Amino acid sequence: MAARAAATCVLFAAFAYADESDHIYADGESVVLWLSKVGPYHNPQETYSYYALPFCKPQKKLTPETRIGGLGEILEGNDLINSDVSMRFRTDVSHAPVCSMTLDEDGAKLLKFAVSNHYWYQMFVDELPVWGMVGEIVADEESIEEIESHTDRPHGIAESTFLYTHKNFTISYKGSNVIEVNMTSEAAVPIESGHSYDITYSVHWVEAQPEDTFETRFKRYFARNFFEHQIHWFSLFNSFMMVVFLCGLVALILMRTLKADYARYMREELLEDGEAGGAQNMGDDSGWKQVHGDVFRRPEQLELFAALTGSGTQLLLLAALTIAAALAGSLYVDRGAVTKAAVVGYALTSAVAGFTSGRYYRSQFFPEPSPNWIRVMLLTACLFPAAVVAVISILNGIAIGYGTSNALSFWTIAKVFAIWAFVSLPLVIGGTILGRRFTSKPQAPTRINAVPRPIPLRPWYASSAFVCLLAGLLPFGSIFIETYFVFTSFWNYKFYYVYGFMLAVYIILAIVVSCVTVVSTYFLLNAEDHRWAWHAFASGASTAVYVFLYAVYYFLFRTEMTGFLQTTFYFGYTALACAALGLMTGAVGTAAASMFVRAIFTSIKVD
Repeated sequence: MAARAAATCVLFAAFAYADESDHIYADGESVVLWLSKVGPYHNPQETYSYYALPFCKPQKKLTPETRIGGLGEILEGNDLINSDVSMRFRTDVSHAPVCSMTLDEDGAKLLKFAVSNHYWYQMFVDELPVWGMVGEIVADEESIEEIESHTDRPHGIAESTFLYTHKNFTISYKGSNVIEVNMTSEAAVPIESGHSYDITYSVHWVEAQPEDTFETRFKRYFARNFFEHQIHWFSLFNSFMMVVFLCGLVALILMRTLKADYARYMREELLEDGEAGGAQNMGDDSGWKQVHGDVFRRPEQLELFAALTGSGTQLLLLAALTIAAALAGSLYVDRGAVTKAAVVGYALTSAVAGFTSGRYYRSQFFPEPSPNWIRVMLLTACLFPAAVVAVISILNGIAIGYGTSNALSFWTIAKVFAIWAFVSLPLVIGGTILGRRFTSKPQAPTRINAVPRPIPLRPWYASSAFVCLLAGLLPFGSIFIETYFVFTSFWNYKFYYVYGFMLAVYIILAIVVSCVTVVSTYFLLNAEDHRWAWHAFASGASTAVYVFLYAVYYFLFRTEMTGFLQTTFYFGYTALACAALGLMTGAVGTAAASMFVRAIFTSIKVD
């Protein structure tokens, strides 16, 4: 009896906990249909709650049950509402009623507007997304006949809007798991004021194909013909060849051009020991060696420079960790997982930003005390988050004004602020202290002049600003195709899953930025301009300028987005992404140029 009772308890426990949380169902067990959001198809960020349209609600509950997800889901506007539609595992339903409704004049106008603007809605069954259109637009038969007869062609086609009143679900299963969910919208009825509508649904359960498994059920949402197209592979190969070319170019500079410079300057030193006149003639020569007494000066706006390089280094690590996490697991399967990983990862990597900026700033004064290290620490902790908060606040205000599901609540803002205040900020402080603690005296290869050397004038095409802008072209060319795929994924309802491509492009971008910055820095020093630090940062960061310009082109010619809300969201998010990219590539360029400058000046003898 005891054994039987224990077995019964285990059985009841299994039934009690078998649901969408573990994706295991028993025959006849309830399967929840969750309602997510609705909005115009061409405006991905303009989404509203499902019941923002005058859809009727089942009469089981006065207030529908809602499910609030994790931080990532909330930030993406994915709050779910229980539809209260009765679904049972492996139990067919044939034309069952959901609810009935009668449209008033305002409701009819709103539904007609939604159908005319191609509104779609999203639902979830066992965490699998399902999409459907609110209705359809049908041309009147008289207009069609006039066009086909080629006589009395009308100036415009008369159209009518129809509402889909029946949802037909086909759900495949294997064992105790849901494998696939499909839905077709049927029974289109004209939208008219005062008309009554009976909303119905059907559910048909079919056994999945042998090759379909629970582990691979999400792959049907992947646009393989798009992401794994030959042009994607060709662009990767093209970027790799660009890396080979640039590495060869840098090697040519280091091995031949610099070798010739070294030989000439060695001859100068020999002449200084033997022939005064010859030394004077050689001393009039120009080149990168002439700035040896100024090249290791502190950059202007040192506190800001240290904070920017520290933030860029943190974002570099964050991007690498996020891509690695996506490769190790299926972040794209869980709603909001990528966003959550980015927010939490940013907070946890804040120590890297503090360590990098604090160590760099301290090294510029060592062994003397660094006067403004607290300012550097606060800039590092607040600079990029402040930019994000400023943009998101504007967008959130617009979203609240429009009443969209993207609007963040006070509690969501409080959660994000708490993550920054209690995780990110302390880690920046700790990282800065550690960076200052483990700073050693930098061994500058040359002495620094008491008075800076005058910088010669040069034409506009040789100016630092123009060279920096020009330096961003090649890195942008190496990521151009991948930028298109990322944009299309984010703004056109495609699941981005080819993180292997992204990792390869990430590495290629870092190499290309390093090579281009080294070449750009060599040209600057050869023009006897010792201000290489900001030049190197700008050379790398200029890649983001071209990405933003491409975003403008993509918005105008590759999308059909309209409206103030969608436009502000598109350019707001794009500006933040480009700012992050600029910090990352700027940090890479600074690191590469720093190693290059130290290497070439270490190899010369200066009195």
